[in-house]
Amino acid sequence: MSGPIVVVGGGISGLTVAEALLSRGRDVKVLEAAERAGGPVHSFEEDGFLLETGPQAFLDREGSVRDLAHRLGLEMSLRPASPAAARRYVYTRGALRELPRSPPAFLASSVLPATARLRALLEPLSRRAPAGTDEALGPFMRRHLGDETTAVLVDAMQTGTWAGDVEKLSVRAAFPRLWELEQKHRSLALGLWRNRKVPALQPGPGGTPSGRLASFEGGLQSLIGTLAMRLGSRLHTRASVVEITRTGEGYRVELDSGGAIDAAHLVLATSAPASARLLRPLSPDVADALEAIPYAPVGVVHLGFAAKDAPALDGFGFLVPNREGRGIMGTIYTSSSFPFRAPPETALLTTMVGGAHRPELVALSEDALIAHVQRELGKILDVRTEPLIARAFRWTQGIPQYEVGHTSRVSRIFAGIAELGPLSLVGNAYRGVGLSDCVREATRLAAELAEA
Repeated sequence: MSGPIVVVGGGISGLTVAEALLSRGRDVKVLEAAERAGGPVHSFEEDGFLLETGPQAFLDREGSVRDLAHRLGLEMSLRPASPAAARRYVYTRGALRELPRSPPAFLASSVLPATARLRALLEPLSRRAPAGTDEALGPFMRRHLGDETTAVLVDAMQTGTWAGDVEKLSVRAAFPRLWELEQKHRSLALGLWRNRKVPALQPGPGGTPSGRLASFEGGLQSLIGTLAMRLGSRLHTRASVVEITRTGEGYRVELDSGGAIDAAHLVLATSAPASARLLRPLSPDVADALEAIPYAPVGVVHLGFAAKDAPALDGFGFLVPNREGRGIMGTIYTSSSFPFRAPPETALLTTMVGGAHRPELVALSEDALIAHVQRELGKILDVRTEPLIARAFRWTQGIPQYEVGHTSRVSRIFAGIAELGPLSLVGNAYRGVGLSDCVREATRLAAELAEA
C-alpha cells in the first residue's frame, strides 16, 4: 500500500518521530487533536516571566535532546541550569534541609537522624530480592537503606520525577539503574563503587543527577516550535482521529471532520488511554493492557514576586516527602536555577501539586489551587505577600505510573502491537517519562521505520 507514515499525536514524541522520519526522506503526516502541538510542553511569557505549563526542564543524560537540538539548529539556544541548581533541599521534620552531595557530607548532615544514617552504612550487607521478583521501590530501598531513608530521601527522589507512591512504583521499570545494580552486584554501594558512578539517589528530573539539567532560551517551546516549523504543512492541528481500520497492507485513519487518510504505517503517539480507545476494535487485549497503566494528575503553579518580598533563593528547590502531610510535592526555585526566566529583581517559584497521594487537589479551580499553594509556601518559606503574577495549570493525565507489573505489561502490549501489521506505539507511557526519554525512544523508532 502506498501512502505516508501517519503519526497520531503531536506531543514531543510524535513531533520527534515525524521530524526524524522526514529528515530521512520519508513521507509523513502528523495529526494533532488540539489547536497547537506540544501537549503539556508549552512556554509563554507574562510580565517578563517565562512560564512553562508542564515540564520545567530536561535532564540531558544520554545526549538525545542535544543531538536533536543540533539537527534543528538550536544548539546555541540551549541553557544549562545555573551552578546553584546543584544545591537541593528536602522538607523534613518541619524544616528545609540541604541534601548532602557526598558520603562524608551525608554522615554529617541533619537531613536524617543519626540512627538512619548509621543504618544506611550497612547497605553493603544488603541481600538481593528473590530471582524474578518485580519489586516496589519502597521494600527494595528499605532492604538496602532502611525505613527512615526510604520514607524521606527515596520518597523525595521519586516525587521529583514520578509524583508517585513508593509502595507501588516498580524498581525495574521506573528505576532500572538501581535494579541493574542489585542484579549485578547485590549491594548498590558496591556496584556504584565498582562502576565509579555517582549514586542515583538525589531527587530531581530523571531521578538521577547524572547528566545536566537544561532548557532553551525561549523555554521548552523553542523545541516544540522548531519541530512544528520543520514539519510545516505535514502537521495538522485540530485533526481528531475517531477510528482506525486495517486496509490490506496499511491503515485508514478516520477524522472527526469526516475526512480520511490512508497510511502505509501508523504511529500512535498518544496517551495510553487514547491509544486504547483507537485500538480496542482491533485488539481488546492490547486496549485492556493500555488502560491498566495508571496516571498521576499534576498541577503546576507559578508565583512571581518582587525579590524584596521573597526569601533568598539559592538552589534548585525543595521536595516534600509524603509523610510530612503537606499539600504540595515540592517547589522549584526557577529564578535561581534558570535566571533568564524571571526579570531582574524578581523571584519565580514553581510548585508541583497533586500526584498519586493528593490527586483531588488537581481538580481545584485555578484560583483555589493558587490560594492553596500560597498557604503552603507561607508555612514553609514564610512567603506571605501577594505575588506579581500567579498562574496554575492542571494535568489530569499528568505522569504515567510504572507500577509493579509494568515491564511485563509493556511486553504484552508490544507483542500484541506486532500482530497488528504496520503499526507502532511511542510515548511516555512505556519506557521513560522524561522529555529526554521521549526524544530517545521516538528517534529510535524513526530509525527502525526508515530502515524498514
